Amino acid sequence: MVKVKIINKGHQPLPAYATVQSAGMDLRANIDEAITLHPMERRLIPTGLFMALPAGYEAQVRPRSGLALKHGITVLNTPGTIDADYRGEVMVLLINFSNEDFIINDGERIAQMVIAKHENADFIEVEELDETERGAGGYGHTGVK
Repeated sequence: MVKVKIINKGHQPLPAYATVQSAGMDLRANIDEAITLHPMERRLIPTGLFMALPAGYEAQVRPRSGLALKHGITVLNTPGTIDADYRGEVMVLLINFSNEDFIINDGERIAQMVIAKHENADFIEVEELDETERGAGGYGHTGVK
């Protein structure tokens, strides 16, 4: 288990795993008053959290499936990436894709966060790439059935 330094300047509990095998931890809104998110409106929602991830790790901010399904609320830049060298407040960029206002209350679980190891790439410029069966086939190249 990776150790992550965190400062909680808010009044919500620290993120925690709901079950032993959960991949993500819920992030909560840390706000002084409710925020109304109108249809097609996007807003940065503060969490009160500040982190120092170890080198080679990132935090991915992802939507909560229940909010997306029931209310059309999602994280706009999914997944949002928090880099290991970022020291600002963890904020969640939410958008309301529904036709109704959505009220975000203090303490509401607004997103989930996954801590993930990543690799850095060292690009090697070449003149050509090796051939594969797929080749340059991109979006939809295998059909719909």
